[in-house]
Amino acid sequence: MKLLLDFLPIVLFFATYKWTGDLITATLVLIPATIAQVAFGYFKTRTLEPMPLVTLGLVVVLGGATVYLNDPIFIIWKPTLVNGLFAIAFVASEFVMGGIPVVKRLMGSAMTLPDALWIKLNRAWVMFFILSGATNLVVAYQFSEDTWVNFKLFGMLGLTLVFIVLQGVWMSRVAPESFNKD
Repeated sequence: MKLLLDFLPIVLFFATYKWTGDLITATLVLIPATIAQVAFGYFKTRTLEPMPLVTLGLVVVLGGATVYLNDPIFIIWKPTLVNGLFAIAFVASEFVMGGIPVVKRLMGSAMTLPDALWIKLNRAWVMFFILSGATNLVVAYQFSEDTWVNFKLFGMLGLTLVFIVLQGVWMSRVAPESFNKD
């Protein structure tokens, strides 16, 4: 259910774009859908997670600029900015918040790794975020708007899934005993 909720705004954005062929209209749907997504998550758990809040802030600001200025470039840059902020947060986590990498905070209850491997894994995520953000811009500027919209949903999701699988393969090879077996 959570995965469906996480992807609902982007699916609505995609469907609206495919129906209307207009990024401004799709953005008009994305903004309230993202607000509703975060509000629903809060009412269900009584907590606000940082990643959806960052996404919400950028959707409202960049989506608002897209609609107000009638210029889709702001919403096109959103994935790159989100990935950039996540890369910065993951890097910063190695030096603040007790020096515990974000990836260890997220996955530490599922597995045990030496600190050096947590750092490597954290840095792999940093590189992934940078690559994803850069790829978004390459697709946006080198291909059609329709191709970018398809990439935003399917390409970014595909890249993420491939990275997660590769990460799992790497972890199973470098520390096969580390997976908690409950």
